[in-house]
Amino acid sequence: MKLPAAVVTGRRRMEFAHVSIPVRQSRPAAAAQQSLAGTPSGNNVLALAPRPVPAMKNFLPQASAVGARLGPPAVVVALALVGWELLCRRSGSALPPPSKVLSDTWELIVDPFFDRGGIDKGLFWHLSASLQRVAFGYALASVVGVALGTLVGQSVWAMRGLDPIFQVLRTVPPLAWLPLSLAAFRNGQPSAIFVIFITAVWPIIINTAVGIRNIPNDYRNVAAILRLNQAEFFLKIMLPAAAPYIFTGLRVGIGLSWLAIVAAEMLIGGVGIGFFIWDAWNSSHISEIILALVYVGLVGFLLDRLVAGMATLVTRGTAAN
Repeated sequence: MKLPAAVVTGRRRMEFAHVSIPVRQSRPAAAAQQSLAGTPSGNNVLALAPRPVPAMKNFLPQASAVGARLGPPAVVVALALVGWELLCRRSGSALPPPSKVLSDTWELIVDPFFDRGGIDKGLFWHLSASLQRVAFGYALASVVGVALGTLVGQSVWAMRGLDPIFQVLRTVPPLAWLPLSLAAFRNGQPSAIFVIFITAVWPIIINTAVGIRNIPNDYRNVAAILRLNQAEFFLKIMLPAAAPYIFTGLRVGIGLSWLAIVAAEMLIGGVGIGFFIWDAWNSSHISEIILALVYVGLVGFLLDRLVAGMATLVTRGTAAN
């Protein structure tokens, strides 16, 4: 029986479906396939080994970035120390060179935790007492400053009534408030805290008010559509929108607080880094004064970095660093 051509063609197709037709490859390609797969060249599966990433490839860019950031300050500090050493090693110099400062204050550097009673303490205890005063005064200034700044920024009548008073009071030097606070509190501890508060509160008020006034009207319209109450509007709209401005005021305030406490402690006495500097001056220990100034600068830098880190975390990088 003779089958139709279509059926024959279909049968041939079915037969050819079970036949594997070898593909001719060039010898270099076949050799490369065999070397990559690690199997005979007849195997169609290629096993590509993962490409190792050298550790130095990731380390070198990070090291160069760190070096670019830390290198210039380190060079400047080294040059300043060399110049200071050369200028102050001459006879008759009023200031000691860095080598003499290090030798004179070595005990204070290696043992900052000693406590012989009274005011004879290591630098750790003086810095700790100053930081405690700053913490109380700065926390109070932060709460009051944000509250008053929100009021001034939100209310036109409050801005007209309070802003001129704030602009006058913020120009008063911090130490000018100290005699008044001593007369009012009759104690050095609350007087120092009040000086910190009155010094740090003004930049917080002003920056918070500016941030509240610069909230876009679209945010206010969305709050009106969602029918947010005053508390919800403050927490969900005002604070997030004004956070970069608020943290700018907080950074300025922490720096002013640290400046104010060092100056105030020189007058009120007791344990504190400001009194330590004043006592060293009365005892003609210039090397101790220089060491204390280095510590004051480092602590002030760390406080600023701490507030800046909080700003970055809260505002997700929108605050200025």
